[in-house]
Amino acid sequence: MAMQGKDRGRGSGSLVSRVGESLRQAILSGQYAAGDKLPSEHELTETHSVSRTVVREAVAALRSDGLVEVRQGAGIFVISPDPALSGRKVDKARVASDLEVLEIRTPVEIEAAGLAALRRSPAQEEAIFECHRKILHCIETDQSIREADLELHVAIAEATNNPLFKHFLESQGSAIIPQSRLVPETRTVEQTAYRKLIHREHETIIVAISDRDDQAARNAMREHLVGSQARYRNLLKDLRSFTS
Repeated sequence: MAMQGKDRGRGSGSLVSRVGESLRQAILSGQYAAGDKLPSEHELTETHSVSRTVVREAVAALRSDGLVEVRQGAGIFVISPDPALSGRKVDKARVASDLEVLEIRTPVEIEAAGLAALRRSPAQEEAIFECHRKILHCIETDQSIREADLELHVAIAEATNNPLFKHFLESQGSAIIPQSRLVPETRTVEQTAYRKLIHREHETIIVAISDRDDQAARNAMREHLVGSQARYRNLLKDLRSFTS
């Protein structure tokens, strides 16, 4: 219980990202090569001072990125990506799961955007804009926007001044932001274009929140999340056609 309380206090989303990034860097740097076994779940919880839930979410993110596989009863192993499939290899089950996450987020975050427009304080407004600037910095320096994207949506939820909105997003961890995996990282031009599209959609949302226009904020959040759903459905359709 003490470990779970620590996770809640520090924000489970940020903990998952921290543990996942630490393992990712260890794999990419060669500390763990293809075929190597990662430390056990218990060892990872002790090393990073987090709960088993955080470790499992971090490992799930690595699995979705094709870096590790979990072998029942044996442990977590680093896998070698297939270069021939790297531009096309997308897990259909992962895409379907991401779509489900987007569907449950949509009604919650539409209302959160509207309430944020009505209730946000000047400090909360500035926090939202700061998250938006951070996303732009990530795009300009060719970094993943996933963590900054999560921070922005959490900042909007916090501006509702209803803690349950923020708790809902943080309870989902980094999986709440699935769209960062829609375009493979190897396709840099497409990845950059996609990130800029997300940034523009975010800007429409936060301008409405800044203007205290609750209806415009709801509409902008709806377009952002419904648009993401449409992109995922198209991807899922393409994958089914590709593998049929």
